[in-house]
Amino acid sequence: MKVEQIYTGCLAEAAYYIESNGEAAIIDPLRETAPYRERARQDGASIKYILETHFHADFVRGHMDLARETGATIVYGPTAEPNFEAHIAKDGELLQVGSVKIRVLHTPGHTMESSTYLLLDEQGREHAIFSGDTLFIGDVGRPDLAVKSNLTREDLAGHLYDSLQQKILPLPDDVLVYPGHGAGSACGKNMAKETSDTLGNQKKTNYALRDHIGREEFIAEVLEGLVEPPQYFPKNAVLNKMGYGPFEAVLNQGLTALNVEEFKNAWKATDALVIDTRSKEQFPVFFIPESVFIGIDDSFAPWVGTLIPDLNQPILFVADPGREEEVVTRLARVGYDHCLGYLKGGVEAWVAGGNETDSIREITADRFASLYEGSTGLHVLDVRRESEYNAQHVLGTVSFPLDFINRNMHLIDRKETYYLHCAGGYRSMIACSMLKARGFENLINIKGGFNELKETGLSLTQYQAPVTML
Repeated sequence: MKVEQIYTGCLAEAAYYIESNGEAAIIDPLRETAPYRERARQDGASIKYILETHFHADFVRGHMDLARETGATIVYGPTAEPNFEAHIAKDGELLQVGSVKIRVLHTPGHTMESSTYLLLDEQGREHAIFSGDTLFIGDVGRPDLAVKSNLTREDLAGHLYDSLQQKILPLPDDVLVYPGHGAGSACGKNMAKETSDTLGNQKKTNYALRDHIGREEFIAEVLEGLVEPPQYFPKNAVLNKMGYGPFEAVLNQGLTALNVEEFKNAWKATDALVIDTRSKEQFPVFFIPESVFIGIDDSFAPWVGTLIPDLNQPILFVADPGREEEVVTRLARVGYDHCLGYLKGGVEAWVAGGNETDSIREITADRFASLYEGSTGLHVLDVRRESEYNAQHVLGTVSFPLDFINRNMHLIDRKETYYLHCAGGYRSMIACSMLKARGFENLINIKGGFNELKETGLSLTQYQAPVTML
């Protein structure tokens, strides 16, 4: 028996490969299927099952393509109603994979179809659970992401409590816990950086599994501090339920190389959004006017999903040579399938053609501190999440989370000059680029963000209600 976690850090997502005697099961595969097919090929195994823990909201799964390519059966737990052929398993049903078995445990709460898969080894011993978004390391799944439900989030949290108490906690302490996500995912609020653990240790350390926690207490704690999920979550969940186009076609279209004139023509004809995926150091020096920075070397796909409201938005992009396929793949993972191509030769080709460029001013944290301490007239926008701002921020700054910039940019004055920062510079550069594309000219990015600002001696405040414009 082989069990392998296939972890994708930029999405904080875990898929799983289980193999026994030439048969394999894949749990919660990503959109691109080649890695799973190649892994099975290396073992000389055939993929028998594609096990989905629920209708995922945070990215588009690869179950449909993988099933078509391998003949494997897609499996969901009870109450799931996908718009494509799948096996809807009964609670407690056993699935045979080589010499091992997988028991389906219906664990509603995160969503009503959510299920956990319990792996039984060759001797029938309970070896591991693949808990999806029911149980994380240090946390549990948020109960407000169901595709469509007449249940409140309090109702769903109650179901989650019952699932944990009745299906998960009675299992032996030495059972391994393999969750669907790790720290950084928006599917929970308090996940640990570790991506697996024993159930016994989780019983000791996970707040939601502690002894004697009551149902109402659990509901209150699980719901406390939940912020609005990213806008693309329900859209991705619908795609996973209803179906989507083949990834190969999306990739082929997105990898169309366009020279400068072709790029311009496509931009004009489709009103495409131009995304510059270079680094936060490269972008501000010079970029195509009205393009938006979302760098590939960070949480690219989640920020695309958070900030671009329409999954059908035509997209053109700029990338460092050799990274074009990575860009298209990561766009497709969150359902942005309408990528029209990329600028051949990058920004350098744009410049060589005599076209105008734009830039964004930057300032070091030390230089900003020297200006700020002696002035009461500087406007500073902290674009970190509200929870980060509440934990600690520079005294007098304004909370302006990047997550909600589309909703809130009308609250700032185009005539004023704004200094922007996040934790390290990535999010604030996104914010600067988006505001610049909307006609805000007086923007200065603080390099190094809060990580460097707090080392300058500026006055900090913490654990206070945020100053916001809302």
